[in-house]
Amino acid sequence: MTVQPIRLFGDPVLRSQADPVTDFDKELRTLVRDLTDTMLDEGGAGLAAPQLGVGLRVFAFDVDDVVGHIVNPVLTFPDDEEQDGPEGCLSIPGVYVDTKRRQNVVAEGFNEFGDPVRLVGTGLMARCVQHETDHLDGVLFLDRLDAAARKDAMKQIRAADWYDAAKPPVVKTSPHGSGLFGLGR
Repeated sequence: MTVQPIRLFGDPVLRSQADPVTDFDKELRTLVRDLTDTMLDEGGAGLAAPQLGVGLRVFAFDVDDVVGHIVNPVLTFPDDEEQDGPEGCLSIPGVYVDTKRRQNVVAEGFNEFGDPVRLVGTGLMARCVQHETDHLDGVLFLDRLDAAARKDAMKQIRAADWYDAAKPPVVKTSPHGSGLFGLGR
């Protein structure tokens, strides 16, 4: 088993944009295995490489008994349907806040060997894919909250056992504009 420590809110790697994967080699396959093993061990729905301190565009997912990964994901949205529900993050343990996301998503990218993959997701899978792709862009789900919800989330974070007041994290507003749910539309 290759379970790795997960970076927590406040770690600068979580705010950095990840680089595209260019080498589909043994190192990438090891990263995919580490992501998958760590995610499964933690009981998460997804885990992105930056959460393990690796600045590459890859994430693993486990939703409705579908376990997989995607490298260099590009998302499209087939419609305007939306969802609003609780969302959490392994890098922000114990904090769950209702977060608006798109209901349906199509993710295109590659597997660990460089073969093209296409993932069509709805509901929880769509939420997971959007959440993990945000990680690859240095965006946290907190950035997608309105001011009141963000304030509540920060209160929960400051009360958490893992929070270090000596190293307070920076919370930023969504870089995706003020369109529908901050998705830049």
